[in-house]
Amino acid sequence: MSIPTKELTEKQAFITYLLRLADDRLILGQRLSEWCGHAPELEEDLAMANIALDTIGHATALYKYVAEVENEGHDEDHYAFFRNDRDFTNLQLCELPKGDFGFTIARQFLFSSFSYFLYEQLKEAADEQFRGMINKHLKEIKYHLRHTREWVLRLGDGTEESHDRIQQSFDDLWMYTGEMFYMDEVDEIMIKNGNGADLSLFRDEWKKLVEDTLNEATLTVPDWDQFMMTGSRNGVHTEYLGHLLAQMQFMRRSYPDAEWK
Repeated sequence: MSIPTKELTEKQAFITYLLRLADDRLILGQRLSEWCGHAPELEEDLAMANIALDTIGHATALYKYVAEVENEGHDEDHYAFFRNDRDFTNLQLCELPKGDFGFTIARQFLFSSFSYFLYEQLKEAADEQFRGMINKHLKEIKYHLRHTREWVLRLGDGTEESHDRIQQSFDDLWMYTGEMFYMDEVDEIMIKNGNGADLSLFRDEWKKLVEDTLNEATLTVPDWDQFMMTGSRNGVHTEYLGHLLAQMQFMRRSYPDAEWK
């Protein structure tokens, strides 16, 4: 006997969709911020910090809109600092430890290229405020993609060590790429009301961009048919997210009523 599930409303779907976008960017931005003061050169230290700021800024705008749509008296801090790991819906790709520089570049390239195609679809969203955010953020995503693609080429076609390190990074990250294209009832509702993207429509374009970039960088494209991780959009995460949140949320949870003066 199956247990009937509660029908998902358009409002609930919209909130979930916004949270998925925001959670990806908050968690990845937190990982990128760990490079501040530790990048291999000063110029890249600044670039990483700026990409982290952009990404967290995107998350902040999305969380603010979630609070507005939900209308339950929350602000953006509530979603960032007062939810537990099972409440987060970010991709597992985003929460993995920062690793070495090659790992960070490989991950950012995979995520930025995906985000580029996703936001290109969403830039005509029916909701005016959502559409405005998407178009503003897309300009910065294009820079993130261009910057990380150049680094993939530089590291892949560089020294023997840089080539081997970034090749290993792509090999390690590959199993986390499949769930970027996960779709469920939330996506179906959002597509129907004109505020969602059909991820299947650009999957081949994304794969081609990734393959072309890796080939140009003299890297080997990993097997697309290997085992892929799943579950993150429904709150299933690696052990690393809990550790990240413990550090990120500690101060805010310890002093929930504190205010900057």
